[in-house]
Amino acid sequence: MTDWVKSSALSGVLDPKSAALLNQITAVNIPKDTIIFRPGDAVDSFALVLSGRIGVYMTGTGGREILLYEIVSGQTCIQSTVGIMGDENYSAEAICETDCTVAIIPSAMFMGLISTSSAFRVYVFQAFSTRLQDMMHLLEQVAFVRVENRLAAALLARADQLVVHATHQELATQIGTAREVVSRRLDAMAKRGLVQLERGHITIVNAAALQEFSQKD
Repeated sequence: MTDWVKSSALSGVLDPKSAALLNQITAVNIPKDTIIFRPGDAVDSFALVLSGRIGVYMTGTGGREILLYEIVSGQTCIQSTVGIMGDENYSAEAICETDCTVAIIPSAMFMGLISTSSAFRVYVFQAFSTRLQDMMHLLEQVAFVRVENRLAAALLARADQLVVHATHQELATQIGTAREVVSRRLDAMAKRGLVQLERGHITIVNAAALQEFSQKD
């Protein structure tokens, strides 16, 4: 994709010189399930997602994963920002959850734009601030909100016409717990008439009750 700036979150923000510089980069299509980076990889570029969804995961020493955040159209990766500006390697893993189109900005060009373009600098740090708030919210959820509440909220968030197409493991990764815990909590919700468990998907039976349950202390 050429002239991708016009269709990105940077459209109308950058000065013509900075936009022309970025348009020297050709946005690339990356297929679903591609691993973008792994822990320990060097950070040599800054990625701006133009379409699709990328999940960024961290794996504990016991092998349990947690979804740190997702990157969708118009968003950037806090791992890349920290890596370039702090000279740090990646500490998580990023995977394309769907087919994606991404503009990959080399670190040297990124640092040059940070120095010369106030609009680009404001965009980067606003995106960084938003992502940091997301991370703080995740920390708050994991530390202080019960598993049942987090699971109920996750089901509502992922539902499409009251149907959730997600495995127990995917839900466990999203809310930061073990698959066995999610399975037990879903069984309990099914017995209370909140959900119906079927092979390959979960049907929300009582959305209002599930919403109330997600907000309990």
